[in-house]
Amino acid sequence: MVDKRIIAFYLPQYHPFPENDEWWGKGFTEWRNVVKARPLYRGHYQPHLPADLGFYDLRVPEVRQQQADMARMHGINGFCYYHYWFNGHQLMERPLEEVLSSGNPDFPFMLCWANENWTRAWDGGSRHVLIAQNYSEEDDRAHIRYLLDNVFSDSRYIRVDGKPVFLIYRSMLFPNMKETIRVWREEASSKGVELYLCRVETMDCYGEEYLQDGFDAAVEFQPFTHQMNEFQKKRNPLRKFAYNINRHLFNTCKKKKIDYSEYVDYICKTPFPDYKMYPGVTPMWDNTSRRKQKMFILDKSTPEKYGEWLCSVMNKFVPYSKDENFVFVNAWNEWAEGNHLEPDLKWGFRYLEETEKVVKSMQEGGF
Repeated sequence: MVDKRIIAFYLPQYHPFPENDEWWGKGFTEWRNVVKARPLYRGHYQPHLPADLGFYDLRVPEVRQQQADMARMHGINGFCYYHYWFNGHQLMERPLEEVLSSGNPDFPFMLCWANENWTRAWDGGSRHVLIAQNYSEEDDRAHIRYLLDNVFSDSRYIRVDGKPVFLIYRSMLFPNMKETIRVWREEASSKGVELYLCRVETMDCYGEEYLQDGFDAAVEFQPFTHQMNEFQKKRNPLRKFAYNINRHLFNTCKKKKIDYSEYVDYICKTPFPDYKMYPGVTPMWDNTSRRKQKMFILDKSTPEKYGEWLCSVMNKFVPYSKDENFVFVNAWNEWAEGNHLEPDLKWGFRYLEETEKVVKSMQEGGF
């Protein structure tokens, strides 16, 4: 049996940096959003507050080591760090730079380029662009050269058949994705490197045709997948009616609430597509602390239901090769999206323990 590698998306936002000081106020970090959340209805789990790791600062090497130790101990095989590149200017780069320069923690990682404009979307102002993405061949070459020279060469970087794995979050934002990929592969080849490129699938941009630009595979980004759209369409009439009532009740704040358990039941019965796509799961989702309106809430998540979902995915997923064996968890530490495996005050380590239980069951042939 081919092993399967669980990769958790990782947000490097938890430290002050000049741009955040300017845009949001001196000393701002993601924690400021996290602590301000309040319950919006009876039984609403907010705020999500960290337990064992506390309100950490990612400039502290001991914190990064604790995270890696905790992840490894519970069956996580690597982190996928979000990477923010704007024509040579980077945001939130310090944690990864220190991981690279120090050699610690000794824990596998890959990058996902979060290539959207940097906007005030976190506080409802998505039209207010703070830093724009401007694509060009010159920048394509500069970007991939930086990655080849400074990141992909690290021995901890996750590879497929020796090829560093690099994810693009929103490939449809590129004016010519095929040409960008051609340039990247040309630059990599000049250094004797082959790339393994993946595009992240979301509900408005999915399917095999999008791989034609030159991607090696797709990555499912739960819960924002086309399955979520299909789930809402296919619920029985009674549930649709209940959903419409619920939507009406939340109209004043423009919130959407979906039952986590019902969604998991639906997903577990849904077959994987017949093209190369790495499946994903999410332990929970609730971005109330980031949004003044248009919140999206996966309501009443439990560790056991998450474990059921992860078990189903690990059981159904057949790796495409020895190294093409990824399952993505969204996310390790998206606290302001109510989306984290790291222990909190409500559940403690139970989401991580469920992850470990599934991994051990797989290793012991328990499926």
